[in-house]
Amino acid sequence: MAKVILDAGHGGVEPGAVYEGRNEKDDTLRLTLAVGDILEENGVEVAYTRTEDVYDTPLQKAQIANEQGGDFFISFHRNASPQANQYSGVETLVYDLSGEKVALAEAINAELAEVGFRDLGVKERPDLVVLKRTWMPAVLVEVGFLNTDADNELFDNEFAAIAEAIAGGILSTLEEEGKLGNPSGGAAFSGQDAGSEAVEDSPESGTEVSETARLYRVQTGAYRNRAYAEDLLYRLQQQNYPAFLLYEDGLYKVQVGAFAQLDNAVRMESALRKAGYSTFITTT
Repeated sequence: MAKVILDAGHGGVEPGAVYEGRNEKDDTLRLTLAVGDILEENGVEVAYTRTEDVYDTPLQKAQIANEQGGDFFISFHRNASPQANQYSGVETLVYDLSGEKVALAEAINAELAEVGFRDLGVKERPDLVVLKRTWMPAVLVEVGFLNTDADNELFDNEFAAIAEAIAGGILSTLEEEGKLGNPSGGAAFSGQDAGSEAVEDSPESGTEVSETARLYRVQTGAYRNRAYAEDLLYRLQQQNYPAFLLYEDGLYKVQVGAFAQLDNAVRMESALRKAGYSTFITTT
């Protein structure tokens, strides 16, 4: 079964864009849940980074997605311009212009253009954490401008059609990529390099990783104190390593990658050791 991770942008103490009493965080949550319902009705497994008005950092959202695993990660936002009613339209952001994520972004934009939004295109944003740190192909959809009255009117009046359009773009891409009805890959990161070493175990590079396959991970630390583990996790992620935190056997374990091929795990371990980390390879 195909699986997608849906992320409602912002939340809790972070409202996102605000315009005349309207908060981005409320629009994104409402839309995320509506799209999720449609996907589930069409046989897609859905996981969420949030289903309530709570706040997690972008890094925490990426970690939630990575722990869940999935074929795609879609983050929902509303855009904003320096002046009210300055711009209008939908755009979708990706880490880089390669792989399945671009096909997904283009499909979503095309469907939303049919609803009435101006298509502002697909753009690279390698600096965004939810695009950089997620291991599956990831997109961030800016569904119109929150401080443009015409976009808000379209968002409100055509809300059901907008949700259907986004879900349609996701479903068509899953089908084109042969993922509908297949086990979710969800084990590899989404296109950025891990340190200085290129790793090729991602579904975008053609390697299918099933949920039952043996995966090799490089462990860099195990702590009873979570704060120590999070400090190491942060340092690794700041250096662009696809690190994550796993709680197991009473320990907070910091591990890097999830590789179907042992050779790639060995390469990652070598890169980490050159960077000064103590490591060993573990399997799942």
